[in-house]
Amino acid sequence: MFLTSGYGYDSPEQAEARFKGTEDGYIYSRYGNPTVSMYEDRMAALEGGENCWATSSGMAAISGALLCQLKSGDRVVAARALFGSSLYVLNEILPRFGIAVTLVDGTDLDQLREALAGGATTVLVESPSNPTLEILDIAEIAKLSHNAGATLIVDNVFATPFFQRPIELGADIVVYSATKYVDGQGRVLGGAIIGTEEFCTDVVQPYIRNTGPSLSPFNAWVLLKGMETMELRIRAQTEAAAKVADFLANAPGVDRVLYPGRADHPQHALAASQMTGFGAIVSFDISGGKEGAFQVLNRLQLISVSNNLGDTKSLITHPETTTHHRLTREERAALGIGSGLVRLSVGLEHIEDLTEDLGAALGKV
Repeated sequence: MFLTSGYGYDSPEQAEARFKGTEDGYIYSRYGNPTVSMYEDRMAALEGGENCWATSSGMAAISGALLCQLKSGDRVVAARALFGSSLYVLNEILPRFGIAVTLVDGTDLDQLREALAGGATTVLVESPSNPTLEILDIAEIAKLSHNAGATLIVDNVFATPFFQRPIELGADIVVYSATKYVDGQGRVLGGAIIGTEEFCTDVVQPYIRNTGPSLSPFNAWVLLKGMETMELRIRAQTEAAAKVADFLANAPGVDRVLYPGRADHPQHALAASQMTGFGAIVSFDISGGKEGAFQVLNRLQLISVSNNLGDTKSLITHPETTTHHRLTREERAALGIGSGLVRLSVGLEHIEDLTEDLGAALGKV
């Protein structure tokens, strides 16, 4: 682990050569670090990308992937089913710099086609989306984006590279919050921007180096350790999530279950065609709206109330009042986020312990 901010040179000539780029080597840990480089190399290999730049968080990855290629007068088209902070960047931050943003229903390719008719610089989507687990047709969206001269950015956090490979489906850039399943144990923040060698070197690198959303070497080391068990964890959690989803579908006090692996999910067939696993997130509507949801969450003994996800410990949150609280009621309704919706990140606890905890809490609604 290289816990250092700067590096020494054998001579001023060597320092000059490194700053000019005529000699390879480290300059400053905002620019690069051996431990961080190892993390970047492994993330690129895991995703099937040519290169990767590490970031200090998942939101640093998303905002960086956007801002590194945008300028005043450009236009972004995005699926409106996104994480709350991603929507804030699109709706509040980008317009301040003269960047136009158009939000569409990502499951409606005709809407996307119409939005792209006027051209765009980039397209941003999540699949599965947070928190309603919408599945978007990445291959078709990639074709539409490229026909419009736009790059396609895919937030692949929920699927992980083990269950979905957006680059193989035509995406140009994949972003991750490594805080989630890469670490998977609630310890550190981190992110990643993965793409072609040209994009990462010519577009992302100058942005990261000069704006500074750099990943710390210690966090990179923790994430590297997390990657060693990532596949084992996510596969076990996904197996448990499928069982939890089936349990909830028949539980009292549950009005709707959203899980891509269930045949009743609106995009189940699409999920099965582009994913090899359905992930460890289950969202469901609890009877009684916010009051009913809060009653259930307050009765849980094993599952913790937290807006994080991807942890080895099962975590549950109420999106209306946490991750998507900035949206208006109408905006949440358009996304399918009602007052009774909760998002459950299934951990590694025994399945019978999870269903017993959920059953006990739901049985008293």
